Amino acid sequence: MDNRKAENSAERQDPESNSSSSRSKKGSWITFPFIMATVVGTSLAFGGLTSNLIVYLIQEFNIKSISAAEIFNVVNGCITIFPIAGAIIADSFLGCYSVIWISSLISSLGMLIIVMTAALNKLRPPQCENGSSLCISPSGVQLAVLYIGLALASLGMAGSRFTIGPMGANQFDKPKHQEIFFNWYIFAMYTATAISLTVIVYIENSVSWAWGFGISVAANIVGLALFLVGRGFYRQLKPQGSPFTGLARVVIAATRKRNLLLSQNTEDYCQDPETTTFVMPTKFFKFLNHAALKTEGDTDLDGSIKKPWKVCTVKEVEDFKSLSKMLPIWSTALLVSPPLAVQLSMTVIQALAMDRHVGAHFKTPAGSVQVFIFLSTCMTIFFLDRFLFPMWEKFMHRAITPLQRVGIGHLFDVLSMAVLALVEAKRLKLARMHHLQDQDNSVVPMSVFWLVPSFALAGIGEAFHFPGHILFYYQEFPVSLKSTSTAVVALSIGIGFNLGNGLINAVKKTTEWLPDNINRGRLDNVYWLVTILGGLNFCYFLLCSSMYKYQNVEKVTDDAVNEQ
Repeated sequence: MDNRKAENSAERQDPESNSSSSRSKKGSWITFPFIMATVVGTSLAFGGLTSNLIVYLIQEFNIKSISAAEIFNVVNGCITIFPIAGAIIADSFLGCYSVIWISSLISSLGMLIIVMTAALNKLRPPQCENGSSLCISPSGVQLAVLYIGLALASLGMAGSRFTIGPMGANQFDKPKHQEIFFNWYIFAMYTATAISLTVIVYIENSVSWAWGFGISVAANIVGLALFLVGRGFYRQLKPQGSPFTGLARVVIAATRKRNLLLSQNTEDYCQDPETTTFVMPTKFFKFLNHAALKTEGDTDLDGSIKKPWKVCTVKEVEDFKSLSKMLPIWSTALLVSPPLAVQLSMTVIQALAMDRHVGAHFKTPAGSVQVFIFLSTCMTIFFLDRFLFPMWEKFMHRAITPLQRVGIGHLFDVLSMAVLALVEAKRLKLARMHHLQDQDNSVVPMSVFWLVPSFALAGIGEAFHFPGHILFYYQEFPVSLKSTSTAVVALSIGIGFNLGNGLINAVKKTTEWLPDNINRGRLDNVYWLVTILGGLNFCYFLLCSSMYKYQNVEKVTDDAVNEQ
């Protein structure tokens, strides 16, 4: 196991060279059902908690609609920001396996507390009509219990949902198989979330909140149990110390040697002991090359590093540079999530003010309307994986790159927000025609299914840019940071959710667009604002992506076509 990390690196660089020997190792497709079961369990729990959370806070805790949307965004932000902490622990200390099962236990505990708030009347304020001025606010103890449950559930889900991705990809040697895994990883995640948005949300609204949340806990526990059953089949990459320490060493060593002249001879630079050839550091970010420059006493006679905080290998320097090259691309993802945050939170409030009847007897739960995003994503991923991408490779003789997928997803997201703004403008026009803007809890005579086109476009965008982002970072990140590679996607989403929350707060404080009764407001203007920001971000992404030079992906995509 000591050389597993080096073996994996070699396999990724030349996937064909070790294909026969890799069959005898752990991992590969035998682990697929166990990992997918875990993805489904955690996603059902995630969807069961978050998809109807706004409605739960409004109806059961008497929290105002905009405040409930802000809490929803904070929860989603935490679930997508904290994966970076889980990834650091996985890459540096425990490995993916331990982080996943520990996080699943924490999330189950948090969900049990949420079940208690739904089952025990003492943990909730007296119920009242939505928007009534006579509503009793929750006590400090009730809010404390609620927030503790949400915090534990968010922390646990953050540690497991995005750590499963790199662990699953680590089971495969060929990049093409890793790409297929990520497609089905997102497919399973979104399918399970769609189920929770319909079945579990229906149970929460029609049977009881306790039953709905209880089913979510059960799904999480079953997923954890199946994950533990597959332990003997997993290929587990043991951390070889913290890779982040190596990154810090590069900065410190380069700073300490900043006054030395750089050499033009490869022998003057500290080389990776696992390589047999001497390489020169690249000219990009030339200052960092000082970190690999050898001086007297830095290394032993056998070439091993004697003073790790004074000299680094060329590979460590180049790994640091590769991460810095990806920062502009990562920054573009920060403004992809605010539209999603605004859409997920505000469309639930929209749905509460629209006609949700299907036929004479069935009323669609407000928290379920977003299921069309996930259904659209799942169907698009299936279509892309089985039809569009193979046809692209056949006729273009080259696989589509991850950044091309991301760019297409950006464009669909912008279109989705524009359509949503048009729909909201029509809804507000009807509200004024029927004089509903001065009536609390009023429902505009407009079907909630007018939101479906926007959701469908958003789902198509997700199918392109979400797997594209994950695949891009997984293939471009250094081998020692594979868990962190997918967590940075979650981090950008989390920051984006908080930016979305900040945008809602700013609009609420500086304009009259977002009153508690949205029939009095101008939510369409908020959507147009987000559309403009999304369009500007798309232009910024095109600039950054055109300047980025792939390190690994071009070879991966060419190899994928050659395997056809």
